[in-house]
Amino acid sequence: MKRSNDNQGFLKKLSRSKVLLLMCTPAILFFFLFSYMPLPGIWVAFVKYNYRDGIFGSKFVGLSNFEFLISSGKLVELTINTILYNLCFIILGNLLAVLVAILLNEIRSRMFKKVSQTLMFLPYFVSQVLIGILVFNMLNYDTGFVNNMLGSLGLELWEPYSDPNVWPPILILVYLWQNTGYNSVVYFAAIMGIDAGIIEAAKVDGANCFHKIWHIVLPGLKPTIVILLLFALGGIVKGNFGLFYNIIGTNSLLFPTTDIIETYVYRAVTADFNFSTASAVGLYQSLIGFVIVMAVNFTVKKIEPDYSLF
Repeated sequence: MKRSNDNQGFLKKLSRSKVLLLMCTPAILFFFLFSYMPLPGIWVAFVKYNYRDGIFGSKFVGLSNFEFLISSGKLVELTINTILYNLCFIILGNLLAVLVAILLNEIRSRMFKKVSQTLMFLPYFVSQVLIGILVFNMLNYDTGFVNNMLGSLGLELWEPYSDPNVWPPILILVYLWQNTGYNSVVYFAAIMGIDAGIIEAAKVDGANCFHKIWHIVLPGLKPTIVILLLFALGGIVKGNFGLFYNIIGTNSLLFPTTDIIETYVYRAVTADFNFSTASAVGLYQSLIGFVIVMAVNFTVKKIEPDYSLF
């Protein structure tokens, strides 16, 4: 009888929440179709895939596909490169996005605020192929804008495409230029959700702009920052292939500091079209990302339970 009553109570809750469930249906369908239905495809990582036999008919080879990265001796280097770049993207990207959102909130001219938001938002929609062309035209040794300026000033020309050490800051700057405006939208919306009455009361009590930001705005953004960081950490082992490939390309001189898991696997897979290897690498990245998210979420839950994902 207890189980029957529980079922009836559950059905009543569903009935009362049918409008909310209807609103959630597109998101539920999206994750079901693109996140859960493809899960059986993980089996490709453990077989020697061929088109004739299909995924489940191909020969089982166990962990042989994972030996591709391990035997190459580059697994550690590629993983470190990928994680370090993503850490810079996450930390610097979020700090800059929060700063931009706060500065936009302090602008009093509505027209200037809208124009600024639009201009900062536009780079996100620029194709990474075009970004690669722009970077090349800026830094090309023979005809690049930078060397043309240096030559006109009588200074020594710069050869960035033969120096791997200059590219980490360049790639980080390009990423921040493209994504900061887009990332700031979420934080700006969170600032708009802060109770205006609290801010007005602080002004009456003599709080200046910096007091308002430090004691009201930043604490109000804290839950949003933590949640977005947790989501971002889930993909910390997945590199931004479009950015790296279109800017670096196949210049082997720059690989020591710019090669990430995606670009390395792409070069290897396009050589022999080994989809099993690509699937194995994807599973490796997902497992590490899952472990990191669980560990960080566990830590956050111990410190601030209200800010954890679950």
